[in-house]
Amino acid sequence: MSSNSIRQQFLDFFASKGHQIVPSAPIVVKNDPTLMFTNAGMNQFKDLFLGNEVPKYKRVADTQKCLRVSGKHNDLEEVGVDTYHHTMFEMLGNWSFGDYFKTEAIEWAWELFTQVYGLSPESLYVTVFEGDASENLAFDQDAKNEWKKWIAEDRILLGNKKDNFWEMGDTGPCGPCSEIHVDLRSDAERKAVDARTLVNNDHPQVIEIWNLVFMEFNRKSDGSLENLPAKHVDTGMGFERLCRAIEGKASNYDTDVFMLLIRLVEEKTGKAYGKEEKADIAMRVLADHIRTISFAILDGQLPSNNGAGYVIRRILRRAVRYYFTFLDRKEPLLFQMIPTLAEGFSGIFPEMKAKLAFIENVVREEELGFLRTLENGLNMIASEKSIHTKENVLSGAFAFKLYDECGFPIDLTNLILSEDGIRVDLPEFNRLLEAQKDRSRKATTQSSGDWIIVRPGDACEFVGYDTLETEVHITRMRSVKQKNKDLIQLVFDRTPFYAESGGQVGDTGFIQSANEKIHILDTQKENNLVIHIAEKFPENPEAAFVAHVDEIKRRDTTNNHSATHLMHAALRQVLGTHVEQKGSLVNPDHLRFDFSHFKGMSKEEVRQVERIVNEKIRENIQLDERRSVPIEEAKKMGAMALFGEKYGEEVRVITFDANFSRELCGGTHVPATGQIGMFKLSSESAVAAGVRRIEAITGSKAEAWMVETEETLQELKDLLKSKDLSKSVERLMNEKAELEKKLDLLESEKTQGLKQALKGKVIQQNGVSVLIERIDIPSVDQLKNLSFQLKNEIPNLFCVFGTVLGDKPFLSVIIDEDLVKEKGWNAGSSVKELAKEIKGGGGGQAFYATAGGTDISGLETALNKAKTLI
Repeated sequence: MSSNSIRQQFLDFFASKGHQIVPSAPIVVKNDPTLMFTNAGMNQFKDLFLGNEVPKYKRVADTQKCLRVSGKHNDLEEVGVDTYHHTMFEMLGNWSFGDYFKTEAIEWAWELFTQVYGLSPESLYVTVFEGDASENLAFDQDAKNEWKKWIAEDRILLGNKKDNFWEMGDTGPCGPCSEIHVDLRSDAERKAVDARTLVNNDHPQVIEIWNLVFMEFNRKSDGSLENLPAKHVDTGMGFERLCRAIEGKASNYDTDVFMLLIRLVEEKTGKAYGKEEKADIAMRVLADHIRTISFAILDGQLPSNNGAGYVIRRILRRAVRYYFTFLDRKEPLLFQMIPTLAEGFSGIFPEMKAKLAFIENVVREEELGFLRTLENGLNMIASEKSIHTKENVLSGAFAFKLYDECGFPIDLTNLILSEDGIRVDLPEFNRLLEAQKDRSRKATTQSSGDWIIVRPGDACEFVGYDTLETEVHITRMRSVKQKNKDLIQLVFDRTPFYAESGGQVGDTGFIQSANEKIHILDTQKENNLVIHIAEKFPENPEAAFVAHVDEIKRRDTTNNHSATHLMHAALRQVLGTHVEQKGSLVNPDHLRFDFSHFKGMSKEEVRQVERIVNEKIRENIQLDERRSVPIEEAKKMGAMALFGEKYGEEVRVITFDANFSRELCGGTHVPATGQIGMFKLSSESAVAAGVRRIEAITGSKAEAWMVETEETLQELKDLLKSKDLSKSVERLMNEKAELEKKLDLLESEKTQGLKQALKGKVIQQNGVSVLIERIDIPSVDQLKNLSFQLKNEIPNLFCVFGTVLGDKPFLSVIIDEDLVKEKGWNAGSSVKELAKEIKGGGGGQAFYATAGGTDISGLETALNKAKTLI
């Protein structure tokens, strides 16, 4: 049975049990501050469990893309080393929202395993929650009673809170669970050791395969539990583990889910799988990691230096490290695996094939970038390890510098050094890393109290498309601490305030009752709730308020949002239909738009886009807004959807000329394009591999830019006393170049004179030519040229120069290569020692190094110290 048929049988089975089959949510989570990635199948249903949302279907089933590489659920270090952990995996699940409970969930799990998939009952064991006195949680007798209908009682094992009470995180829906484990050992192994002793003990062949969670509670921020409004079923089964059990393989990686990728790596590297442990681990890591990387990019998360983007970049670099080190591959490899991956998923996630070229290009550019970093890092380690090692321990500070500045994972640094018997001072590294994390946490930490319910009802109707002012009632409120500032979050029964979404910033304004006025500082969306940020609690939260949106900010933001749609369409017209949005920001001051394209735009292309957008503005195209359009109908209309966004079954379609711009969008828009006034593209640049960024202004901001530009041009004409600025500037540039040539010639002559004078100051000391002097020289480049000329002309030279550049002291050390080899001298080590006297630091190569500082008074002391070094 192939993996694709195993997945389809699961979905067909639960469809036959009255479940609606729903699509996977994106792997990258949006509008939920408690999660960075989807780490469980239940994430997209959290509001249904909490009662914040009314379920459209009482029963659903799906396969959900999940990622576990950070926080509580972190499997990264086990990936590739063992046989059953992954970063990205599919979680098959069936769900009941207040409908069926333990009886049906357990019966259907047993039916699917034994009758549909044909797993032997003799290989299965189950666990039930034993209870926990500390939280007054009872033993799950109901689950045990249900299991006794299907499986021998001696195969029903008790599990503690750690294993059999499922929680998504520190807060949120939770409840007791019942796990199903499968024993994949041989008959002889089963006879020798009872599998009961191996369940939940990390045995590689006795593994958990399905978890049936019975959602009953909500974990509050103070740690206490409260009953959910209804009881739910949340099941999650690891698809890769299921395939392994059904296909009868010893490892998840031996199934057809991964083997096509591993065979491709064999072909590309000339290495055989199953021959050498480290190479095998590397191949498994690559087969796992390319799935995570590709699906994250597909769902809208590009590799970057922070947040979720850094997690993806870290996974990619981990994969590059493995093939670079263990498969002896020095050229990009991961991107070549993506077509095979896309083909394997074409039946369930066909969108990957549609975005194949884009994902390939992003991954390839990331690989090339890090391969260059690898080379640089290796060179740094080679030249610096003799400086930073003491008793075969590398300075944690240097390892942290590699990590922080060069993107070197600490495990890569450890691996390279271990070949020479050197290890990193991990306690020092971890201290520096934790200090960095603390700084980041203090900058972003948000802690929230529990909601105070003011009045029943959680649904918040958005009326802001039609009005900027309406009567509202507060339904819930709570205090939050964010960036060391106390704020208040308010939820209304209806709101004209647009919550930040789709790149458009949230509205601001105020609400006012008969007795008080409260300013709304921002509007956000969290778990489908519209959150209004205020500075204080209302004195009477039960009062009626009138909400007022800041009209000017909304108008300017709306202008920029509609201009973004026009620009998107113009880009596709000028550059090609491969252009797709990869990120955006729309605020009252400007718009920013990231899009897929693999080279910079020419001046003519920029002008052409501007011209098209301004033509559409002058045409004053009326907005065609359609709400609650069935998603399939919207697609047939040709409306563009963004991959990485999860759309409901009904969507809003925004059209400015059916033959020009039609997109799915929840943002606010102008009634007609003429309101935008004018469009000016202010910059175009690269933002990531295969992604360009445009910034632009509209309306009054564009008009102000034109006025300022005109005034600047007039000032230049007046200064240059010329109407032809181009010719005048060209003449000035030519004159400057001629003067620079003359100056360089004079400086060169001066340097030659200085060189001859310095040669006369060389002292012979034990066969070494020593030159230690303070000199006056205008630039670092000339200092370097002078040092190298002297080294080439004076044998066995040890030379230290001190100088002042600008208002800063500067030191350079150059040592003949023969002295470096024969005596083990090191210019980098020397200059670091000397730099202490000028309160600075630096480094370089073994034969040439430089350092800058802040204390000019220490320069003479440093040069005297250099004489003791020799």
